[in-house]
Amino acid sequence: MSQLVDRTIAALRAEHDVLAGLVRTFTDEQLALTSGASEWTVAQALSHLGSGAEIGRAPIARAAGEDVTAEDNQTIWARWDAATPRAQAEGFLEHNAHWLDVVEALTPEQRSSLTVDLGFLPEPVPLLTALGMRLNEVANHSWDVRVAFDAHAGVHADSAAVLVDLLDGPMGFLLGFFAKPAELSAPVSVAIPGGGLVIDDAVAVVDHLEAPSATFDGPQEAFVRLISGRLKAPHDNGVTVEGAVTLDDLRRVFPGF
Repeated sequence: MSQLVDRTIAALRAEHDVLAGLVRTFTDEQLALTSGASEWTVAQALSHLGSGAEIGRAPIARAAGEDVTAEDNQTIWARWDAATPRAQAEGFLEHNAHWLDVVEALTPEQRSSLTVDLGFLPEPVPLLTALGMRLNEVANHSWDVRVAFDAHAGVHADSAAVLVDLLDGPMGFLLGFFAKPAELSAPVSVAIPGGGLVIDDAVAVVDHLEAPSATFDGPQEAFVRLISGRLKAPHDNGVTVEGAVTLDDLRRVFPGF
């Protein structure tokens, strides 16, 4: 698990560096464009990531022993929502960097032993789960920003590989929130790059399938976008599903967030 923690932190750093490099070049007109999340502009997608970083830094810092006083979430969200698009973009750069400063400074012992009280789950979770949930947000919403300028953008390959491993482990519980297995009339098992997807009464990602009833033919990043509801035309070129279900069937199971 310690190796997966390190891989997750490295993926989060890479996501930040790429997105920050782009954000620093955006004009006001570009910040006002519609993002891949159609209800948000580019600036609003960055605001979501920035406010999430501000909120999410505090519990990890506390778990590491820092004395942290933070505003309540509603106050933070209201401040971000009231900010100008330029301030939202600059705030993302600042707060996501601060979040990374905290996690990159964690010692090997802390990376393997810390539990984090995120405040919205029934009990504290291992650090890896908190990091993985952040990577899921960052990877998908980074795509939302980048696809506004590049119709062929994908989730970064390293992030996608880490997320598939996490969904087969400590983040598997999130599938209970994302997925609607009742959309299918019968159980299916789908071969995916690097593992498998099982849809029955519940949904699970597994590392291997002996006899899948369908095959998802596309890169891991496309599978990650399927899970988050982002594998839609025109951003699904080259992806096919053969066997007991169709791509449209799987899209119904994963309507997105």
